[in-house]
Amino acid sequence: MGKTGLKILVVGSGGREHAICRKFLASPLVDEVYCAPGNPGMSFSGVKTVAINELEFSKLRKFVEEKQITWTFVGPEDALVAGIVDDFQTAGLKIFGPTARAAQLEGSKKFALEFMQRYQVPTATYQAFQEPTAALKALPAFKLPVVVKADGLAAGKGVTVATTQAAAVAAIKQLFNEGQQEVVLEEYLSGAEYSLFAVIGKNNYQLLPMAQDHKRVYDNDLGPNTGGMGAYSPLPQLSKQLYQKIVTEVVEPSVQGLRQEKFNYHGILYIGLIATESGPKVIEYNVRLGDPETQVVLPRVKSDFAELISDCLADKRLAPIKTSERACLAVVIAAQGYPQNPQSGQLLPELNEKSEVTVDFANVAVASATTLKAAGGRLAAVVAEADSLIQAQTKAYQYLSEKQFDNCFYRHDIGMKATHKSYK
Repeated sequence: MGKTGLKILVVGSGGREHAICRKFLASPLVDEVYCAPGNPGMSFSGVKTVAINELEFSKLRKFVEEKQITWTFVGPEDALVAGIVDDFQTAGLKIFGPTARAAQLEGSKKFALEFMQRYQVPTATYQAFQEPTAALKALPAFKLPVVVKADGLAAGKGVTVATTQAAAVAAIKQLFNEGQQEVVLEEYLSGAEYSLFAVIGKNNYQLLPMAQDHKRVYDNDLGPNTGGMGAYSPLPQLSKQLYQKIVTEVVEPSVQGLRQEKFNYHGILYIGLIATESGPKVIEYNVRLGDPETQVVLPRVKSDFAELISDCLADKRLAPIKTSERACLAVVIAAQGYPQNPQSGQLLPELNEKSEVTVDFANVAVASATTLKAAGGRLAAVVAEADSLIQAQTKAYQYLSEKQFDNCFYRHDIGMKATHKSYK
């Protein structure tokens, strides 16, 4: 089949968006892929970056109209919560993602927890507070460890798992001091954490391959939460029975709720799960693809991803997603000091792609014609594909070991929970 000329705009600038653009470019249906604002590393993959911020809706609309973009795909949550989909739809432009009302499932932890309660989606017990005194007063009723969450968006960093009362008190005070309007205290759920992504259309939904993200900044799950330090897919430790339970007890009622609330949901629903002793429970919803899970999930999708999104926007019934049996593992390279105070400006080694190893760039800037430098927290993800997870893991770390990084770091144990039985 020849090119039929789909022109796609992806909104966002990170590694997730690089992986999405890469997947669209692989489709025979696609002619051009633009990314706004994108990052300089994307150009290595043939992505055309556009210097428009993801929240500059009127400029983005103008670009879409001028370039005759077929449809727009939204990567980051802030644009969705701010109403980019409503804005584009009002102008009669095709865009993939939920409206601002539906995006509250990610924009407000309290909104999401109340939604889960309404539709009997299993989750943690919780309480929400609008001022620190009430939160501090209620704290002793929660068993330790206790989870302290910002109600609003916090880029994956607004969560503290407090193992002492003092740590919980400090986290509550800090969130209110930072200007959070509402803070949620939540029961700590113990168990393996999994990421599930549903592509939801008008008539049905389809599930992408599942992944496991590594949120903590250091090896052995130590240090503060981050946006994610690595991921892998598939999950050999996830039994067929548990997967079916997740679909029946979590996915089905969640999708039912979207229909009941008349969200007219066209987009991704991410479900963050904990496999507790009493069954799967939801820790959070996101209304978009995750980062860095996207970098390991999309390479395993054998279906034409651009066609899937086109069908979703055209209200066609979505065909089942074909998945590769191969394994994929991503290791995130971060700037020294991430997540609290990342350094920037340090030069990166040449991260050229090789057989079955790709690099999805994030916070990078141009240093020279051939080199990139750090421009923030997470800089890039090295993504390896192989017949097994152990092989993918070996490939990714072999690649990293051959590079010299200054003032950067990465975890050395991504995927260990699946590849090494003794690893906890």
